[in-house]
Amino acid sequence: MTEQNKKQKQWGGRFQEETHLMMERINASISFDKKMWAQDIRGSRAHASMLAGQGIISAEDNQAIQKGLLQIEKELAAGEMVFTDSLEDIHTHVEVRLKEIIGEAAGRLHTARSRNDQVATDLRLWVLDAGRELDQALLEYQRALFELAEKNRQVIMPGYTHLQRAQPVLFSHHMLAYVEMAWRDRSRLADCLDRTSTLPLGAAALAGTTFDVNPALVAKDLGFKDLARNSLDAVSDRDFSAEFLFVLGLIQVHLSRLAEELVLWSSQEFGFVSLSDAFATGSSIMPQKKNPDAAELIRGKTGRVMGNLVALLTVLKGLPLAYNKDLQEDKEPVFDSFETVMDCLRVLAPLLGSLTVRESRMAEAVKGGFLNATELADYLAERGLPFRKAHEVSGKAVRLAEKTGRTLNEISLEEYQGLSDVIQKDLYPVLEPREAVNRRTSFGGTAGANVEAALKEAKKRLWPK
Repeated sequence: MTEQNKKQKQWGGRFQEETHLMMERINASISFDKKMWAQDIRGSRAHASMLAGQGIISAEDNQAIQKGLLQIEKELAAGEMVFTDSLEDIHTHVEVRLKEIIGEAAGRLHTARSRNDQVATDLRLWVLDAGRELDQALLEYQRALFELAEKNRQVIMPGYTHLQRAQPVLFSHHMLAYVEMAWRDRSRLADCLDRTSTLPLGAAALAGTTFDVNPALVAKDLGFKDLARNSLDAVSDRDFSAEFLFVLGLIQVHLSRLAEELVLWSSQEFGFVSLSDAFATGSSIMPQKKNPDAAELIRGKTGRVMGNLVALLTVLKGLPLAYNKDLQEDKEPVFDSFETVMDCLRVLAPLLGSLTVRESRMAEAVKGGFLNATELADYLAERGLPFRKAHEVSGKAVRLAEKTGRTLNEISLEEYQGLSDVIQKDLYPVLEPREAVNRRTSFGGTAGANVEAALKEAKKRLWPK
């Protein structure tokens, strides 16, 4: 771009003084909104086609505009455009470059359009594109979880509540819980994208336009499902950005919960899993250390993703209708959260694929902590004892075992019968972890013996024909 073009302003006719350098700096958004260059060109091409279709600009001008925009698209894809704060944003860069290529016809592209509805359109297009990419990354993450579960389908581990050993569960069942979280994430994402798919173009600055535009034609061209119904709302609505940030935030919270478990499980105190060297680091001073940095970073990055949602909500909370320059602060949180969550998903999938599950260490942990106490209570209840009484008897058995340094399996039948004459020899198989897991069901019967059915159903959903 020429030096003269670099100093052009879309709004310069009203002003006599040059913009102060610091004002130019805080006013510019090109450093981050250049990410939307592809969406800006798509939106401009559709707008120009509509203008020509409505007879608002000539077919010749439209042809020149289309050709020029395609050239700019190639330049941007190749990284050839030089960006400058003096042109503020990606929209101005494209328009100024278009004028350099095709001359005065470039000025007709902005007919019946304001930067307000242009920016809103570009950002919605960007979120829709990003959302589809995010959904695919979530699917790959789900598949990695599934494959880890399938590979270790019969491994038994302690299930926890309050971070205390509670009941034996299958490791595969535990992994499938995260698959379910991701289904909800994808469902929320789909809902968000459905609402995002509303075209604001045609609202102009805030009050519509006097030109006979055809927003429905633009919506069809760009793939929007709906049209904005109120021009004031169209240019000032950032609900879709906030909702996208919430979706991203909750995904990251789910990833952080898994990361926390990987940190705990890979510690020497647990020793349930071992991370591949590719996803761990060492210490600069302690040669023996193997730190689960990938998991820790995923957990740590959750704060910035949550913070980005709060930042945007804070921007929005006091804005009068319609557009305000505060809304320039909407893009960086969205871009940053998306990139952060995508990075975390992309590292988690291969991390899970290379994870070593230590079955013997988990089995050893299941033996301690009286995880079969509930099985004892259920056994008594099945034989007619009121559950509250059965719970009391089981608690007394735990106290006896704890006092004498034994497990519930090691208490003699005579001692058990001293607690309740309902107890017979058939109790002991019930107390075995494998039997305890297999006897238990959950919603849909997928907790224990039916894990095969659960895996089969999950595979059908994750790899639909």
